[in-house]
Amino acid sequence: MVTLPNSRTEGDGSAVVRVLSYNIRSMRDDTDALARVIAACEPDLVLLQEAPRFFRWRKKLARLARAADLVLLSGGATASGPALLCSLRATVERTEDVLLPLTPGLHRRGFATAVVRFGGARIGVLSCHLSLQSDERYAQGGMLLDRLAGMGVEHAVAGGDLNDRPTGRTFRRLASQLRDCWATAPWGGENTSTPWDPHQRIDAIFATPGVEILGCGVPLELDGVSEADLRAATDHLPVLAALRIPAAQESARAQRP
Repeated sequence: MVTLPNSRTEGDGSAVVRVLSYNIRSMRDDTDALARVIAACEPDLVLLQEAPRFFRWRKKLARLARAADLVLLSGGATASGPALLCSLRATVERTEDVLLPLTPGLHRRGFATAVVRFGGARIGVLSCHLSLQSDERYAQGGMLLDRLAGMGVEHAVAGGDLNDRPTGRTFRRLASQLRDCWATAPWGGENTSTPWDPHQRIDAIFATPGVEILGCGVPLELDGVSEADLRAATDHLPVLAALRIPAAQESARAQRP
């Protein structure tokens, strides 16, 4: 398997970052295995779904972040499940947890969002877990696109558990305006559900057009990631992407002689 690029800051102010999206099923499984998988991926940004939402949820998320050498950025109960972790490389500009409209009889959904910098590169980040109900899911896909467009950033990445396959109308709605990272630069495995029988891709990472996608997929053969840990950690497989984020315009100007 081709090696996924490591994180780094380039001389022109751009940055290569690793982004991991992972549904962690409220940390009800083997949390040591979960932390090992996350740490082995060496991510700069982690987009979580089904983060703990109830008793001592912040403490549980902080413990997971610490075990993977990361820090808690935003989300959890305040976003109804989605959460963001980041490495110490990130300079945080702002965070915002967004609750989506509640459909009676269905689960509350939300987005965990942030704007961060890596070197001279600036990027918006959004973690989502979309509805199981088709019409609600499609509407939430539109809200996701609107939220990214309103973040005031040139470059952004969004990811999560879509509860939809690439042929589904919500997945296609997102892919019509964003770049599906796995389809653009496939690396590793494709299917994310389930770890015991990977037969469908319902988890994905998307990037805005200006972001260079260097590779994306399930880290099945990554050093430090074992099949046993992937099966024990949760009921989804993670998606890992390496992205090159261009320098922000003001940073690019500062680089010029």
